[in-house]
Amino acid sequence: MRRNKILDTFLLKPLSVVYGWIVLLRNRFFDWGILKQRKFDVPVVVVGNLAVGGTGKTPHTEYIVNLLKHEYHIGVLSRGYRRKTKGFVIASKRSTPSDIGDEPYQIYQKYGHEVRVAVCESRVKGIEELLRIDPTINLIVLDDAFQHRYVKPTASVVLMEWNRPVYNDELLPLGRLREPKRALLRGNIIIVTKCPAEIRPVDVRLIYDYLGLFAYQKVYFSRYIYGNLVGVFPDEVAYVPNVAWMTSDDAVLLVSGIANPTPIVRFLKGSGVDVTLKQYPDHHNFTRKDFDDILKRFKQLKGRNNYIFTTEKDAVRIANNPYYPHELKAITFYLPIKVEFLPHKMPMGSDVFDRELRRVISVPHEN
Repeated sequence: MRRNKILDTFLLKPLSVVYGWIVLLRNRFFDWGILKQRKFDVPVVVVGNLAVGGTGKTPHTEYIVNLLKHEYHIGVLSRGYRRKTKGFVIASKRSTPSDIGDEPYQIYQKYGHEVRVAVCESRVKGIEELLRIDPTINLIVLDDAFQHRYVKPTASVVLMEWNRPVYNDELLPLGRLREPKRALLRGNIIIVTKCPAEIRPVDVRLIYDYLGLFAYQKVYFSRYIYGNLVGVFPDEVAYVPNVAWMTSDDAVLLVSGIANPTPIVRFLKGSGVDVTLKQYPDHHNFTRKDFDDILKRFKQLKGRNNYIFTTEKDAVRIANNPYYPHELKAITFYLPIKVEFLPHKMPMGSDVFDRELRRVISVPHEN
């Protein structure tokens, strides 16, 4: 959709400038000590970004948790976006996506038997409560908290999408940035996410040049790897298809409530699958009407075999929704994803990222 240049010039651009000054002043207050940062006795790893929308924070948070769960007793804390509760809530077997949010629920489903997962609007209060409930926690991972500067991080991992670099974007509301590009200078580690499988050295060099980082800051490049399909309702599934064996005779209705479904659409189409996208807003809470629309659209598919695919994040909301049509449960699957770091000359893949993250969180930081 084309942007209205008059609207951009006379309304959004001035608002963006005002927003930028507010952000600058807020950050200066933290830098000058007017707004206080709380330092904790345990290391704190912040995973975040500058832009609104999906840059892959949760998969990278899961990567970090999986990397360090055998070395530390980890507490994972998130705001719990669009949950129906308030204040501090610790995840338990009785928790639902409505209680703690879809992304914390997803993390709890994977790692809840090994780490503590909680949500709280105030990250300071959330960390205090986690440490009070479980004093054996010796590492905190904050999901989507780069702008929450009331906590002083030991390591800041900042994400930027390959196809949406911050240096080609503008501040809200003209663009998608919550902070200007120079805020990246607060990060220890920058990860360019959702990269193509092959990266040319010239592209790497251009990104380094455009970002203009300090010499001590490290830049890594990652992409998504899709796993085998998993039934959203496993008790209803008799047969699990394999994407690698599917053809254009197979039709898929892809139900997506994430910010950017392009990578998964590209993956499915690259596998030769006939894909129809049914897209909803990020973190969408599905209603009975939504599912009626999905059922209607599914019945219009003309493949030899018809399926419904969704994302891992959407799957947790669908599985916990009583209105999902029973007749669709046996053919509804999600594609799990994991993060893979790409090797190139600067630096060399996941092993270097792993060592760098371990190094940063093990170095004592000043008060």
